Amino acid sequence: MQSPASESLPPVLAGPILRRLEPGRLVLWLVGSAPLDLTLVLVPKAGVPRSLPLDEHSCRVVRVGRHACVHLIDVALPEPLPQDTIVEYDLLVELGDGKAGGIADWAPHLLHAGAARPSMVLRSRSDNILFGSCRKPHHPAPDGLARADALLADQVERADERPAMLILCGDQVYADDVAGPMLAAIHALIRRLGLYAECLEGAVVADSEELYRHPASYYRREELLPAFDSNDALRDRFFRGKKKPIFTTANAHNHLVTLAEMMAMYLLVWSPVPWQLVADAPAPALAPRHAERWRRESKTLAGFCGALPQAARLLAHVQTLMIFDDHDVTDDWNLSAKWETAAYGNPFSRRIVGNALISYMLCQGWGNRPEVFKPALDEMTVLAATAAPDADNRLDAPVQDALIRRLLSFRQWDFVIRTQPTIIVLDTRTRRWRNRRRPGFPSGLMDWESLTELQHQLLDETAAVIVSATPMFGVKLIEVVQRLATFVGQALTVDAENWMAHRGAGSSMINIFRHSRTPANYVILSGDVHYSFAYDVEVRESDETPHIWQITSSGIKNEFPRRLLDWLDRLNRWLYSPRSPLNWFTQRRELAITPRLPDLRKSGERVWNGAGIGQVWLDAQGRPVRIMQHNADGRPSTRFQVPEQDVPATAAAEQPLRKH
Repeated sequence: MQSPASESLPPVLAGPILRRLEPGRLVLWLVGSAPLDLTLVLVPKAGVPRSLPLDEHSCRVVRVGRHACVHLIDVALPEPLPQDTIVEYDLLVELGDGKAGGIADWAPHLLHAGAARPSMVLRSRSDNILFGSCRKPHHPAPDGLARADALLADQVERADERPAMLILCGDQVYADDVAGPMLAAIHALIRRLGLYAECLEGAVVADSEELYRHPASYYRREELLPAFDSNDALRDRFFRGKKKPIFTTANAHNHLVTLAEMMAMYLLVWSPVPWQLVADAPAPALAPRHAERWRRESKTLAGFCGALPQAARLLAHVQTLMIFDDHDVTDDWNLSAKWETAAYGNPFSRRIVGNALISYMLCQGWGNRPEVFKPALDEMTVLAATAAPDADNRLDAPVQDALIRRLLSFRQWDFVIRTQPTIIVLDTRTRRWRNRRRPGFPSGLMDWESLTELQHQLLDETAAVIVSATPMFGVKLIEVVQRLATFVGQALTVDAENWMAHRGAGSSMINIFRHSRTPANYVILSGDVHYSFAYDVEVRESDETPHIWQITSSGIKNEFPRRLLDWLDRLNRWLYSPRSPLNWFTQRRELAITPRLPDLRKSGERVWNGAGIGQVWLDAQGRPVRIMQHNADGRPSTRFQVPEQDVPATAAAEQPLRKH
């Protein structure tokens, strides 16, 4: 029940978000302003309504503040739900005085026109998938999640046309690149909800309260790193606003630090409700150059907030899976062994990374694979209990550091969905193949052990969808530039992260595709790069040629500098066309790669630059029959087409299976 102190707050601050949907199990996520007494109502279109009170076994409540409680709902159903049909659902909240309110009462923005409740469809096959990555609130592009909601609104009553899932491939939040007005909203929400305070060892500020008050808290946070010589490498590698003129600009001047800041960020990017609580958040005192930036960012954030109801409605109607990339934690996270030594050797930067992982676990990771997080959640419950009112609402530092140590060594962020086809979501961030001989060079995105596990997961499958945050097969010219930058010691300058940057990881991945017992058809879904493309890939000199489709959609709310991408795309077409002899001087000599062409191209483009959401439809053998990028700016959707002259060689959907 709600406490008197939270009566002025809405009962639900964010959610529900549909996480895992199975006939006998439903996993949902929401955040309340107090521990809530919830009843789940299920109404199949052609079935009997069900009412399931949620107890401590089916709804775990984790406090993150005086008036903020994460509700982790994992319900085992006594009778399975029907598949491929619409199932309406509701969450009744006890509001006091014997009254209960449903979603229509406390979150009407989650309902489609004319609907009394939200709905879900448990698809029997994963043959219609929405996916994307990189949703930066203060980027001027429209929100691709709102575009996906508009697509769903046209199909909401047609169960067979609704997507089986939405896969968010990384950078769901930008902990390292935060607009000033967003940071002010975060601080206002921390105060409003009483999100927990913490001590900050190794920083020039003693605790979170001093951080929030410090004159350098806005646009100058790099000044708050430890001010002693031994930390110069940390300052350079972890927190500096790095200018990257070739690809992008990473701005760490408002980098989130505390667990409270990161939890508030999740609430503000996934729900319009918290914004109503901080509408009058004052602007801090700023230098003139920062004041002008503040005005620009405020205008962009207003557009983001305007589309939040639609984005939240999408997440309440479609099963949503998530995996981190670097910006969910910090730019270039675990890029190299040298980066790890610098970042984890300092208590302040280790706390920043650890806080990001705690918030990721609570808001993203748990919903992918609830069963593996019980020990960490038990520690989180102990940690929250240390922030009693008589302890100044402050977390106990040793307990917090112990939880962070657990999460830094955690090895189960990846997950597998055994559907048709199998969905395998990779962890390309925390199990890296480190370059021991040259620790400043990029690590392989997965180490030998995790690649071996991937191979075992693939054995005897006929088809698989692999989610890799970074494309396995990217734009070759950009990968060459990254390799050159690494050679001269500037890997951090260009985000030199790709599968082929590490010979061991790249070769092992190709050998997995060659294995006689791994699938005949692979679809690889990726994000990260801020442009979209689709490649048809075949592995040369293989007894049983696997067919691979690399499909990349990025970003949901982010874009590549337009003119620069045009030039890179043009040069890549000249230097690394499918018939170019230069391919034989790279690991691509083992591959035959044919780009699919965007149907809306104007000058021969092979990559598509535009915020939006990707969608792929698969046939019964797990092969793409249609690949789309739905543009968020109102343009018609872009379809990636097989080049007409190459149709006989590359239209693998018309060819028989080669394996098994």
